[in-house]
Amino acid sequence: MSIDFILPDIGEGIVECELVEWLVKEGETIAEDQPIADVMTDKALVQIPAMHSGVVEKLYYKQGEIAKVHSPLFAMTPEGGSNDTVHSTPAEALQAETVKVSPESPVAPTAPVACDAIVSSTKSDNGKALASPAVRRVARELDINIHQVAGSGKKGRVYKDDVVAYSQNGSSDLSTVASGGDLVGGTSVEPIRGIKKVMATAMQNSVSTIPHFTYCEEIDLTELIALRGELKEVYAKQDIKLTMMPFFMKAMSLAIKEYPLVNTKVNDDCTELTYFNDHNIGMAVDSKVGLLVPNIKQVQSKSILDLANDIMRLTNDARSGRVASEDLKGGTITISNIGAIGGTVATPIINKPEVAIVALGKLQKLPRFNEQGEVEARSIMQVSWSGDHRVIDGGTIARFCNLWKSFLEKPSHMLVHMS
Repeated sequence: MSIDFILPDIGEGIVECELVEWLVKEGETIAEDQPIADVMTDKALVQIPAMHSGVVEKLYYKQGEIAKVHSPLFAMTPEGGSNDTVHSTPAEALQAETVKVSPESPVAPTAPVACDAIVSSTKSDNGKALASPAVRRVARELDINIHQVAGSGKKGRVYKDDVVAYSQNGSSDLSTVASGGDLVGGTSVEPIRGIKKVMATAMQNSVSTIPHFTYCEEIDLTELIALRGELKEVYAKQDIKLTMMPFFMKAMSLAIKEYPLVNTKVNDDCTELTYFNDHNIGMAVDSKVGLLVPNIKQVQSKSILDLANDIMRLTNDARSGRVASEDLKGGTITISNIGAIGGTVATPIINKPEVAIVALGKLQKLPRFNEQGEVEARSIMQVSWSGDHRVIDGGTIARFCNLWKSFLEKPSHMLVHMS
């Protein structure tokens, strides 16, 4: 007898998710714990496993549609003919699934994201078109079989222009489309979902409720870069990737001990200020599913090497879009390394309910005068702080930044402050 598989609780407060991709077909025989579907919540990409072995009878949602928690996801006939409804899987089990997937595994398509970064499996692997959900949606709207469209991207990836070209000419010749004036100025509409929806809501709330002010400074990282260079090769043999970020985090934690005000949160009506004992420092990651801000817990009690390992893990998880929800909760202050992409100065938006955030600019070799008045090349980074002006004034952020800067410019000074 056919029974329904009920979409389980996926995480705290999550009531719906986008059906990213079915990993099975109707009529297919499945085994217990076999991955059935990839869904995108407002936290991460989650894989739904089968609770029982049996045969898939009906898939209730199409790719890109929104599935409701506690509603039927698909129908199946279990082995043995059980007629019980398949109940919810514990959220912890699903979170475990999200981190089991290795970075080398193909990443399923997700909610529309910048640059169409998320794609499905390649045609050469399993016959599926290599395209993002946004492109697939355009193909459906134009009533085009996307498998017939020749992609112009890497490994045959299909872009929206390829689909539009095919609809106009029966082929994917983009040069023909470019010459057609009728297509200029065309528009397409896509819903904001998943991680991008959360980011949009969070940023809107932050801007509308927090009076921001920005403070900029430059930091001479010449000595820190030399120290990292000495240590990097040593720890690389232990599979530890020693970047600059662990030093930035540890120095920030040491500065927070002297200026705990920057590691607080304020309530909505600005009548209470909560000081956090733990320094849970977030790092903004430009992931495949949008902007994610996982955080390192208890930085104040960790070594540089501990932080390096945590940063490697979270960076890999974030870039695959499969960060555990626990890693996204509880942040107290944030670092945005925008300089890794480019740019020197930014105006970062505070990650509410935090009260401070810093953006790191790109590292530059610039001429500076030494103590003897001679010009020499130094490794300079511009940093931009944004503070919540309801609780932090300019003098506080300046003094805090100066202490943080002193640790980074003279990394040996960090040693006497570490406990």
